[in-house]
Amino acid sequence: MQVHTVFGSITDYTKGTIELVSGEARHYVFSNVFEVAAKSRPYERVVVARNMEYVQEVMRADGVSPWFACGHDEFALCMDGEITVDFIRMKVPPSADKNGAVLLGDAPEGARMGHVKLKRGHQVLLGAGNAYRFTATRLGVLMQQTVLGDLSVQKWREICFT
Repeated sequence: MQVHTVFGSITDYTKGTIELVSGEARHYVFSNVFEVAAKSRPYERVVVARNMEYVQEVMRADGVSPWFACGHDEFALCMDGEITVDFIRMKVPPSADKNGAVLLGDAPEGARMGHVKLKRGHQVLLGAGNAYRFTATRLGVLMQQTVLGDLSVQKWREICFT
C-alpha cells in the first residue's frame, strides 16, 4: 500500500478523527491546529494541548504581533506561512516566577538582538528574559510550547466538541 502524505494549511485542511487503541475518546484531547488558528484572532494564544502546567498554544500569525516576553524559555514552531521573529534583550526582564508569556505592547527598552525567519517546519527558541515579536508576511500558523499563563486561552469545549 502506498501512503500519500498531505500537509494541511490554514487555508486548506481536513478535519481528522482519532482511532482508539484502548480507552474512551473522552480521555483524549485532540484538535486541528489549522482549524483552531482559522477561528482565532491574530496572535491569540489558544491552548491545544496540556500536560500539567506545560501547554502547546496555537496562534494565527497575521500581520505584526505586539511584543511578548517570558521569564522562562519557550519554543515556537512555524506550521504554515513565513514569519519573522524580532528579539530585544530587555533591560528589565520579566520575573522568572511568573508563568507563561506576558504582553509588553510597545517595544521594551533594551538592545536589539536581530531576527529569525521561519518557514513551515522551522523552530525557534524564545529565550528567557528576551522580548520577541512576530511578523507574518502572509497568513500563517505558529505553535508555541510554554507554561500555562495569563495569556493562555483555553477553549476546550469549542475546539474539542465542534
